[in-house]
Amino acid sequence: MVRAQGLSKEVSVGGSALTILHPLDLEVEAGEAAAILGASGSGKSTLLGLLAGLDSPSGGRVFIDGVDLFALDEDGRAALRGRLIGFVFQSFQLLPGLTALENVMLPLELAGRKDARAAAAGILDRVGLAARFAHYPKQLSGGEQQRVAIARAFVGKPRLLLADEPTGNLDTETGARVIDLLFELNREQGATLLLVTHDAALSRRCGREIRLAAGRLEAA
Repeated sequence: MVRAQGLSKEVSVGGSALTILHPLDLEVEAGEAAAILGASGSGKSTLLGLLAGLDSPSGGRVFIDGVDLFALDEDGRAALRGRLIGFVFQSFQLLPGLTALENVMLPLELAGRKDARAAAAGILDRVGLAARFAHYPKQLSGGEQQRVAIARAFVGKPRLLLADEPTGNLDTETGARVIDLLFELNREQGATLLLVTHDAALSRRCGREIRLAAGRLEAA
């Protein structure tokens, strides 16, 4: 489902090149659940952003479901993300001016789906937020906001789900409930899951660990 070849990232700092991610090769099979682990600054979020085509590499290639991601222009990458990929972020990334229902409807509306409202209502009910359809993000707890974000990620039934520290802003108990929900929905839909986390207990629930250290792939 995901294949990276010689993938690397450098940035310019004060006229010098700083390597964020050294060249690496990586493959993730369809239906696999893999945790990306490493200390802060090891390149985990950079790797996830590159695999999603949200950032451009300094070198190498990424293939998503056989498609060469960086052979596409930005519109093409956005179309591929809309068709194949769901996202869950640590900071929820909900639009404050939209209700819970409207936030979940948005990716379906952008894709031209006529059943956006019914599908969004169904998945919000599935994550236990049937009574919160009309609430805005500021009216929801952190755990409720993350459940809305998970509903939005899954509503289009993506083949690849990318999650970046999805429990980072939640207390332990709420985070555990959110993770249970994430894995439950992932099993139901059979998506490939790539999960950036510092949480060892969470990583053990994945079938595989991908470890980064100082921008280098240590284990995959």
